[in-house]
Amino acid sequence: MTLTVSVVLLAGFLLALLLKQRVLGVWAAVIATVFGFYLADTAAADTVNELVIGFAGALNSLG
Repeated sequence: MTLTVSVVLLAGFLLALLLKQRVLGVWAAVIATVFGFYLADTAAADTVNELVIGFAGALNSLG
């Protein structure tokens, strides 16, 4: 649960920063989509959550 809250806050911050800087592109869409999936309780949220946990585990194993 802690990881989920941290990812939501990070995604929200990055989305706000990208919107403020008027950066439009693929990464802005990806961050907005991830943020939306975490806020909305949909069936796809579990898949996105597993991807984020897997990515965090991979980063953890590198360092």
